[in-house]
Amino acid sequence: MSGCWVERAIRAGRIIAAAALTAGCAANIHNDPINAPLTADPRQIEAELGAGVPANYDDMVVALSFSGGGTRAAAFSYGVLQGFEQTRVPTRTGNVSLLDRLDFLSGVSGGSILAAYYGLRGRDALGDFKQRFLLANGEENLQTDLSLANIAKGLEGGVNDATAFPPWLDAHLYNHATFRDLFRRQHPRVWINASDIYNRTAFIFAPVTFSALCSDLTSYPVSMAVAASAAVPVVFAPIVIQNYPGGCPLDLPDWVKRVHANPNAPPLMKSYADALERYRTGQIKYVKLLDGGLIDNFGLAGFTIARLASPTPDGPLAPQEAVKLRRFLFLVVDSGRAPSGKWAQTIPGPSGVDLIMATSDTATQSGAIGSYSAFDATMNDWRNQLVAWRCNLSEADRRKWGAPPGWNCRDLQFFIGRISFDQLGPERAAALNNVETRLRLPPDQIDMLIAAGRDALATNAKFRAFLTSLGRAPPPPPSRPPVPPPGPGAPVSTLPNGAPYEARAE
Repeated sequence: MSGCWVERAIRAGRIIAAAALTAGCAANIHNDPINAPLTADPRQIEAELGAGVPANYDDMVVALSFSGGGTRAAAFSYGVLQGFEQTRVPTRTGNVSLLDRLDFLSGVSGGSILAAYYGLRGRDALGDFKQRFLLANGEENLQTDLSLANIAKGLEGGVNDATAFPPWLDAHLYNHATFRDLFRRQHPRVWINASDIYNRTAFIFAPVTFSALCSDLTSYPVSMAVAASAAVPVVFAPIVIQNYPGGCPLDLPDWVKRVHANPNAPPLMKSYADALERYRTGQIKYVKLLDGGLIDNFGLAGFTIARLASPTPDGPLAPQEAVKLRRFLFLVVDSGRAPSGKWAQTIPGPSGVDLIMATSDTATQSGAIGSYSAFDATMNDWRNQLVAWRCNLSEADRRKWGAPPGWNCRDLQFFIGRISFDQLGPERAAALNNVETRLRLPPDQIDMLIAAGRDALATNAKFRAFLTSLGRAPPPPPSRPPVPPPGPGAPVSTLPNGAPYEARAE
């Protein structure tokens, strides 16, 4: 081995040894759980707040899922929301913005920051999210330097604890809102996703999860859930949720018991049901949560589980929705980056930070691919089950659930797709892939990402097919000059802002 390698190894060993010695003197991590025990029947709470599935009783259901990726993900997803806002679609009451038809919204890590804010404020979020978050410094409360003290804190459990990011989120975005505030809006239904690192499964901030813990979700701060969803290991310490076994007013849902007892159940359902069972039996005293991207960077677990857990073909929709449904659009906004780094061109490497990033990216990407494959298969099966259920309804049930005149039980199309950088061409994708996964980005990169989100939506094949199926002309493909990949030290963005577009009738 070369002397250079030995020198680096000795230096790294000394730093780690010194950090280990310092860890005992480092400040304690402040991540005491703040979730409250459950004091009321969660079914009554859900009925009071309308925390169930949104009921449009129209002929379309629209859903979005925002992946992780720090501010990069939030900005790209924000551009997609702008595209939704500028797209008009027909409904029973006339043409409306597609944004007003958004029924389900899921978020992971950086994507959860926008998902939660939109869930709390609705379309008003488009007016100030850029200023409040995208152009702000989300790292101003965080320790980000590689000092000896921070390395020691990382070895102890995490450099930044719950006293850092959640207060910043409340000050800039959420104003101490709780899930009670989120549920009160009722539309869209929002899922925030973290990872239960002990059970190695998705942790969905939903009533069923907190009911298994005998804990009250409605009083839990949205900022804490988002912080858990975005808690990159080592950079952040886990967010801790306390279990309160023995104090629950009702049993676990039947599907949890059924799946827990079935060794052949789908792996996603099995791991989630097993975790809920461990919560309820008290095997786990404290749930430790980290970045949702570790398990499911696309945030698809919530809807997949909601569907698989339903005992009826129409669930998680209401029967009125399932009968009238003609078009289902579900788009995953994927802000993940393509592989990068020069270590693949040499025998040595990766090492140090590159090794950590490569390992994390590998786990995140493989988990995302697996969750998307499971989701796609679940949606295909569901569409077939819905058609069979609808076509076997009696005439009385058709009238009961509001089947319109001339109803065709087989007229049901699903449009499941992914919006990503690589759909914008290699030159532009290269510039976007160069944006770091951070909570602070330069304004030119923010503008580039927002424009890319709008344009990626406009060019997405599934989105365009969805609009065509409604009798609407898809937006014209964006016309943009080619962008060369930025060199070292060059500014990443040279793109102008995208022009608004509207889907118009032919």
